[in-house]
Amino acid sequence: MSDHIYKVVELVGSSTDSIEDAIQTALRRADQTLRNLRWFEVVQTRGQVENGEVRHYQVVLKAGFTLEGEYP
Repeated sequence: MSDHIYKVVELVGSSTDSIEDAIQTALRRADQTLRNLRWFEVVQTRGQVENGEVRHYQVVLKAGFTLEGEYP
């Protein structure tokens, strides 16, 4: 098994539907420009409240992807 080196980026996803949808939105968008996306970690969760109701969800993610090429 070869060793993996990861690059970590921070993403912010948002949704009016749910926390899970905010996560999926961020990861789907990142997957369009990052190759080899492997894992994510939710580091912050926030929301907007209006008239006592949750109106908007926002999550901050750390996402890791493997770097391409050989590692000596």
